[in-house]
Amino acid sequence: MICRILFSGLLALLVSLPAVAADNNEEAWNALREGGAVLMLRHALAPGTGDPGNFDINDCSTQRNLNDVGREQARAWKPFLADHGIPEARVFSSQWCRCMDTATGMDMGKVTEWPSLNSFFRNRGDGPAQTRQTIALVNELEDGAPVIMVSHQVNITGLTGIFPSSNEGAIIALPLSEDPTVLARVSPGR
Repeated sequence: MICRILFSGLLALLVSLPAVAADNNEEAWNALREGGAVLMLRHALAPGTGDPGNFDINDCSTQRNLNDVGREQARAWKPFLADHGIPEARVFSSQWCRCMDTATGMDMGKVTEWPSLNSFFRNRGDGPAQTRQTIALVNELEDGAPVIMVSHQVNITGLTGIFPSSNEGAIIALPLSEDPTVLARVSPGR
């Protein structure tokens, strides 16, 4: 009898855990939909680290680029976001080809280049200034469709302190600050 009661209690707890997690993320999704948060994500899979020595921002052949998996990951955002009530967005991106390709592959709306979202992997000293500029740009945006920013691991870590995987995003509360509140970490297929 005691075993049956313990088992029933454990089963009830396990069944309720996904609901609790979903409720916590639902608050983040509501904030994103209602203009109380932004989504900042790391570009989709582009194998390797950093960029080749001959990197040229205007020449994708000199950069790490999305592979087939990365292009598929980028396309997965549209139905994922639609499932969370976001059919379109204002999309801002690093000028790196892997970020622009992720942003356009998402097919969520017009993509605007923001140099402050460019990687500072090679020039870590530029990080604090770029982070402050991104914060200012976001906080100056007028009300409108949800905001999505596509950037790099170093930029997201510089702002939030988290280390996102490829194609992982963070829903971050507004207004942005140098000590922001991350409401949820999200990614299609998780």
